[in-house]
Amino acid sequence: MDRRKAIRDTYDRIATHFASTREYAWPEVESFLRELEGERAVGLDLGCGNCRHAQLLAEDAGVERTIGLDVSRGLLETGRERAREREFDVSLVQGDAATLPLAADAVDVVVYVATLHHLPTRASRLASLDELARVLAPEGRALVSAWSTAHDRFDEDEGFDTTVEWTLPGGEPVDRFYHIYDPAEFERDLADSDLDVLKWELSSGNCYATVAGGKPTGR
Repeated sequence: MDRRKAIRDTYDRIATHFASTREYAWPEVESFLRELEGERAVGLDLGCGNCRHAQLLAEDAGVERTIGLDVSRGLLETGRERAREREFDVSLVQGDAATLPLAADAVDVVVYVATLHHLPTRASRLASLDELARVLAPEGRALVSAWSTAHDRFDEDEGFDTTVEWTLPGGEPVDRFYHIYDPAEFERDLADSDLDVLKWELSSGNCYATVAGGKPTGR
């Protein structure tokens, strides 16, 4: 089976239980959005899951239209339910983070957290970063995050592929693919993409970068 299809199928399988454990927005996302200046026409929660960050974009970030994109139809359904229950507007789109079904320069602010590390190859991760650069408006900004070797649960110093087990109610384990970045590798992938890195940091075992789509394409 294609690895990206397998990852999609995994999240379809665990979607309801997974979403039930993802109630609150990350503080790093809240800080990123607070630092934005001016009104933003279009916001994108890339790898939106249950839309907890789409809700933040829709309600607190001065965004006129919010899009939630995820490869998992099951997770999108949990996002639809959250939006209905909490009465915020989000346009939901099923799509692959490495081939975004969005026009160039169309998005003003993007939250792209806890998703890049699920893409199974470096080529697909770089393609996703380039796609992010493509869809960002000239003055747009995005927050990108990925799990890193700085997390307490890992002993490795270099980036590596692994699986992290998710346990469903009843005890059934389901393996989820991760690429665990080392911080220098994260920096290299950003540098090799079409994104322009404005700042980056380590927080809670994750690499974070605030980026713009400022580099010329076609490297």
